[in-house]
Amino acid sequence: MKKDKFITNFALDPDENTIKQFKECISNSFVVKASLMPDAHSGYVAPIGSVIATKNYIVPSWVGFDIGCGVLGVKFELEDDKKDLFVLIEKNKDLIFEKVKKKVPLGLGEENSGYNLTRKTKKDFLKLLKNFKNKESYNKDDYNFISSNKALKNLGTLGSGNHFIELGFIKTINKSNNIKDKSKSNFNKNFKEKDIFLIIHTGSRSIGHKLATKYMKLASNKNENFEKTFSLDINSKIAKNYIDILEFCLEFAYLNRLEIAYKVHDILESILNERIRFSVWANKNHNLVSFDNNLIIHRKGATPSKKGELGIIPGNMRDGSYLVEGLGNKDFLESSSHGAGRVLSRKKSKEELNLEDFKNAMKDIKAEISEKFIDESPMAYKNIDLVMEKQKDSVKVLGIVKPIINWKG
Repeated sequence: MKKDKFITNFALDPDENTIKQFKECISNSFVVKASLMPDAHSGYVAPIGSVIATKNYIVPSWVGFDIGCGVLGVKFELEDDKKDLFVLIEKNKDLIFEKVKKKVPLGLGEENSGYNLTRKTKKDFLKLLKNFKNKESYNKDDYNFISSNKALKNLGTLGSGNHFIELGFIKTINKSNNIKDKSKSNFNKNFKEKDIFLIIHTGSRSIGHKLATKYMKLASNKNENFEKTFSLDINSKIAKNYIDILEFCLEFAYLNRLEIAYKVHDILESILNERIRFSVWANKNHNLVSFDNNLIIHRKGATPSKKGELGIIPGNMRDGSYLVEGLGNKDFLESSSHGAGRVLSRKKSKEELNLEDFKNAMKDIKAEISEKFIDESPMAYKNIDLVMEKQKDSVKVLGIVKPIINWKG
């Protein structure tokens, strides 16, 4: 490894495999800079919670299978400001839980089989397809795939694992927040205690997964053992095709999260019999590639945190999500964690955690608490407060959204 590489490590108690993966990644000659985020843990080829900047080469496995996975934050406000939305949701949370569970496809492989999408989402999806086809480098096979019914069936669906929908309220705020952000946000005023936020964490679903797999295999020159670092020359046709797919999947994932938000919004209006304003606070992808000063920056489970940039960092089912503003710290490669990070693998969680502790941890939060989701128990994750303390020089905490209702797949 060249000595002139800029490498930092902010990982909170990383295990040996995480460090081994990171070292293997940064040993590549085309790596210029890299950083491990506080939530880093071992993943597929590259650690989850890693930021790796390269020159001239792009590495599909350093983005991963869930291209465009990220978090959307939407603020809800009653048009009738004499009423309290927090109180209304608390009173109706059982019914809201059941209606959303019925309306939004949740879980592994679940699809929107009836193409039950809002008119706006259908229109925006057609725009995405048109933009993709207008690219000089676009791949016809990829276009045929993303324009198929399969893509429509994936929109408005959550998936499984750590993906979630959460309806919560601002419990803690930074009194001095002064929010300025231009990325997928039209929210430009301070929030207050008990303001209602919808937080959605999901990605490009099977569309991104299948395309990611395709380009990982192509990068490996069809080597069946593609579970290691294989790169693409940034000027190659395959790399250009992959970048087209990255751009599509980032927007597709955002559209997926938005469609879920529209459905939750409509359900709330129907149950509460109230008009509710809908404001996107921020949308942040954390599996992506960006380009900056001739560098190709791979983020795998890492949130962009340029100065003034808004972000959302989920903790766990109990502790909710942190609303943050980036400080543009170069040591972190202008990045932050994408969550708390796992302290127990899914297998160990099922072996070591018990249902009673899970139930006690989730007291007063409406959610499905069962053995099925025990690997998503708060105890399976690192302490989010320690993670946030570790990156206090990278992001400023503006507020914390505490859960009222949580949905998992």
